[in-house]
This record gives sequence, C-alpha cells and structure tokens, in this order.
Amino acid sequence: MFHLYIEVPQKREENVDVDVFPDSSLFTHWGRGLTPENRRVALKKFQYYGYNSYLSDQLSLDRSIPDLRPDGCRNITYPANLPQVSVVFIFVNEAPSVVLRSMHSVISKTPAHLLKEIVLVDDHSNNDELKEKLQAYVDEANARQPGFVKMIRHTKQEGLIRSRVSGWRAATAPVVALFDAHVEFSVQWAEPILSRIKEDRTRIISPSFDNIKYDNFEIEEYPLSAQGFDWELWCRYLNPPKEWWKLGNSTAPIRSPALIGCFVVDRLYFEEIGLLDEGMEIYGGENVELSVRVWQCGGSVEVLPCSRLAHIERAHKPYTEDLTTHVRRNALRVAEVWMDEFKSHVYMAWNIPIENSGIDIGDISNRKALRQRLQCRSFNWYLHNVYPEMRMYTDTVAYGMLKNVLKNDLCLDQGPDTDNIPILYICHGMTSQPVITDQKEQKELTLLLSCIAYMAHS
Repeated sequence: MFHLYIEVPQKREENVDVDVFPDSSLFTHWGRGLTPENRRVALKKFQYYGYNSYLSDQLSLDRSIPDLRPDGCRNITYPANLPQVSVVFIFVNEAPSVVLRSMHSVISKTPAHLLKEIVLVDDHSNNDELKEKLQAYVDEANARQPGFVKMIRHTKQEGLIRSRVSGWRAATAPVVALFDAHVEFSVQWAEPILSRIKEDRTRIISPSFDNIKYDNFEIEEYPLSAQGFDWELWCRYLNPPKEWWKLGNSTAPIRSPALIGCFVVDRLYFEEIGLLDEGMEIYGGENVELSVRVWQCGGSVEVLPCSRLAHIERAHKPYTEDLTTHVRRNALRVAEVWMDEFKSHVYMAWNIPIENSGIDIGDISNRKALRQRLQCRSFNWYLHNVYPEMRMYTDTVAYGMLKNVLKNDLCLDQGPDTDNIPILYICHGMTSQPVITDQKEQKELTLLLSCIAYMAHS
C-alpha cells in the first residue's frame, strides 16, 4: 500500500467563536470546535472544491466505510475467471486527498488479480498542489508495479464527456469502469459487475450509490433505486420497477432506464455502440444519451444492489456556474438524434420553440449515421418497453409562457406552494411559468386566463 503524508492543521482550541460564518452550509453539522482562523481556511477550501477538503485532509486515506449491501449479497459466490477491469478516474481541480482516497479505496476493495490498472484523467487542472502530490503518488505506485497507474493530462479543458473517452482510450483491460475521482468503494464492488458483463457483454452496469456528505464526510445510505431522467434530461433516482419487487430478492439486478453517471462497460462493446457523444459540451445529458442508445440498439442497463459506491454530492460543480446552458444544448442533441416524434417533449420542457430555436447544437450527422448503422429501435419502443413511467404528452395544443394581453409584462405563474392558485407575476421564463396545454385543459385554461386578465385590467 502507498501512503501520502498530509500536514494536519493545528490542534483545536477551546472557547472559540462558534459564530464565524454562521450562514455557510459547511458549518451546519461540522466545525464547531475550530478556531475562527481554521474556520476561515476550511470555508475557503469549501468554496473552491464544493466539499470539506479541510476535513478530508485529516481523514485516513484507507478509512473504512460501512458495508450497506443487502444481506443476501454476502452469500453470493462469483466465478473465479472474471475479466479484469481498468478503473478510470476523471477530475479537474479536485482535492488531492479526495483523489488519493478514491485510488486507495479501489485498490483495497478490488482483488489484485481483477484490477489491471488505474487511469487518471486530469482535465487541465490549474491546482499545482494537486499536480505535485498526485504525481509523487503515481511515481511511487509505478516504482512498485510498473505501468499500474496511467496519467492523462489534457492540455486544454475538454469537459467530463470527452475526458471519459480519453480514459477509455488509455485503458487496456477487457472491462472499463468510468468513475468520478471523489468516490469510495464498498467491499466486493467489482465481482457482481464483472460477472454480469461476463454473462452478457452488451450490459452497461451502474453500482448502487450512497452519499458522502460534503460537509462532514459521513456516509449516508441511499435506498436501492433504478436511474432515470426527466424531459429536460436531468438525472433522477427512480423506484425499482414492479417486476423487481415481485422477485422478492433484494440482491437481484435492477433493470434501469438510464445511468446517472458512473458506469462499467465492456471496453470493445463501448466502442461498437458509439462511445459517448463527443459533440456534447462539458457534461449533462451524455449518460441519458448513452442509456437510450444502448437500449434502442440492443443492449441493456442495470443497477446492481450488491455493488455499492459512496459518492460525494458536491455543494457546487467544478466546471462552470452556467451548467444549465450546456445541459440544454446537450439535451437537444439527444432529442434530435434519438427521440423521433417525442423530441418535442424536450423542447417543451426547456420552453424552446421547435423551429428556429437559436441554439447551435453542432453537427449531428455522424450520430444519426451511427443510429442507422446499428439499426436501432424507435424511441416509442423505448418509452413503452423500458421507461413506461415517463409521462407522455400526446395531445398537446400549445406550450410556452402565457402572457397577459392587456399588460404583456405579466405571465401566468404557479402561485404560492401553500394553495397552488395560479397568479399573474412578472414574466421571467423560469420553471414556474412554462405551461403545456392539451385539448382537455384548453377550455379551462382559456376561461382562467380571461378571468385573470379581467382582474389585472380592473
């Protein structure tokens, strides 16, 4: 095992001012014993990383996390001749201790004969501390086991999507696991996944996720879930399908409409199915696109209860403060290539006109050619056979913001949550104002608008 020694901040002092930065979410459940100066240091690090790197630096790189697998998982035996895996970690300006803990965790929780290599993809970090400490660790690791850790450094920032493809290109094992670099692994995480892929190489697998709390690094258990998305293509957890519950077996694979993020895939199948859409920007929507494509083109997506991974849910994202712009653009690419007549649902969700949206989604000709070459099913098939829980709008009359004709700076809004009575409010175009109207609702809405307009004019 390899070690990194990190300087621990000075010993906590008694009778300190606990009201320094009282409004920061970092100190809601942590840090009451810190001096004001150490609170300032911790807050500065939190604002940079989006999690409590001050605390992370004091935790063991080899700390144990609770085994939250269903009880039946402990009684399962797996084949001895499982394929090897390359584990890829993607990061930009990550705290060194967090990256190193991810690496230590995967090494300690994966049988040595199954873990072929670790691939680190640094998406053009400008954090010198990260570069120095990580390179020292890589050099030490490779001195013990030549070639075990590969380092890919981008000369410009490519975003999470293209970074994952960079990691895949560097990997050499039959199976590739593409993970964020702020995770910790539970015992026997790899064997269930490798076993399922060995049985069927067209399966793409997600572990079940738990949460590493960003403020105190405690592990929060998440319930077993499938993974899905809404029409804006934001990811969401779903209840496992009824068929899974009927099995009465909490260790059984969960059929999932989509992937939330981290996933494991047969290396060659990933190429055959088209990798990720590198025409997308930064991140957001790429995992939905991959999931829809895999299902429509003959593969499947599963979440495994017996493989668990703890993941830091950051307080804020590292790439950009304007993530919504990139997710919207990426979502429209998915809609235009894969969603057929249902692409209008994505435009409606984002409140964008279908024609002349003004959003440049880039060249999608290669992705359309990929779909034709793979002879994929329709999105209608996907909705009815894979994601029947997804609401469909089949008799839409109109969508958009509803403006008052007498005072056109006022729009229909949802009103206070307490009574949910529609109101007029200054037009802002955010999520509480877009309206989708079907034929049944049209008359009621027309009457409602007439009443509101009359009252506003009065």
